[in-house]
Amino acid sequence: MKKISLLGSTGSIGTQTLDVIRSNPDYFKLVALSAGSNIELVSKQVREFKPALVSVKRDEDVEKLKQEIGDVAIILSGEEGLMEVACHEDAHVLVNAVIGSVGLKPTLAAIKAGRDIAIANKETLVTAGHIVTTEANRHGVSLIPVDSEHSAIFQALNGEDASSIDRLIITASGGSFRDRTREELKGVTVKEALAHPNWSMGSKITIDSATMMNKGLEVIEAHWLFNIAYDQIDVLMHRESIIHSMIEFSDRSVMAQLGTADMRLPIQYALTYPKRLARETADRLNLWEMEKLHFGKLDMERYRCMKFAYDAGREAGTVPTVLNAANEIAVAAFLNNQISFLQIEDLIEASLNQHERIADPNLEEILHADEQTRRFVQAKL
Repeated sequence: MKKISLLGSTGSIGTQTLDVIRSNPDYFKLVALSAGSNIELVSKQVREFKPALVSVKRDEDVEKLKQEIGDVAIILSGEEGLMEVACHEDAHVLVNAVIGSVGLKPTLAAIKAGRDIAIANKETLVTAGHIVTTEANRHGVSLIPVDSEHSAIFQALNGEDASSIDRLIITASGGSFRDRTREELKGVTVKEALAHPNWSMGSKITIDSATMMNKGLEVIEAHWLFNIAYDQIDVLMHRESIIHSMIEFSDRSVMAQLGTADMRLPIQYALTYPKRLARETADRLNLWEMEKLHFGKLDMERYRCMKFAYDAGREAGTVPTVLNAANEIAVAAFLNNQISFLQIEDLIEASLNQHERIADPNLEEILHADEQTRRFVQAKL
């Protein structure tokens, strides 16, 4: 039986991870989880899955959760709780499903404790990819992607020589506003931005999908996961989200992974790799039901966040850290109706322009750049 620790149990990826565990009770056991402030939901999860350790975001929620679940589990809070969940002594795999750079420190702690990482928290690799990958190699730990795009590449590479990769092709749906011009983006509402045509995701990721920052972060993540230069990573518009990503090899063969828009598939594969478990109740992909599949070239002028991400990735150092931190604060401000949709880009650009890059930052310098950027953006709201 594979024992799982889960960071971010009440979010979109977290709840779908629990779906996978629920569907395979003889194969998986949840031993620890962390959650945010949704005490009602996390109490239900604890009663169902009976983890030994639980962590919540706020100190004041510890007592509230104790009243809900009694002495079923040890309850911690804050960063200490995240670290304890990440490094739980019984876990074989840590699923990092939190949103934002908060996932970085617990991931590094889990790597040093020898846990394999099923990584859905792309910000961890964007913020400190050089440190995370170095530590994973040093400790013999696997970084197994959960994002559908990176899972597709990971699966297509099975049995292949990675040195024969000529190009990675990451597909993008285009998000909520894919049929709108930039002029038509003026004055769009939060509700409109959250109406993703293909995927059911958390609010932050859905906004990132609308700006295409999500895809930009995935480009940086792919660079670190697969050790591929940015000039060898392309993004292809594909509105149906049926082909999740492709690899073009040096002989010009192209290998693609296809599937329905269901995140439980890549989650389960990350947890069972290198094996596969049957998903008898999952929908089949019947291609004859798809009248057409559409593809288009990415317009960097239309999606400015993609250009920011490529440029930041190439500059490396602390620049991707700034990109991510500015985006997190700007997206939160948009969701709180403090700024317009297009101002997300403006705040990110201003943050990048004012930053003095550190070429090879250590963890302390990364965390400082992250904090300073957040303060800079907050001051502009």
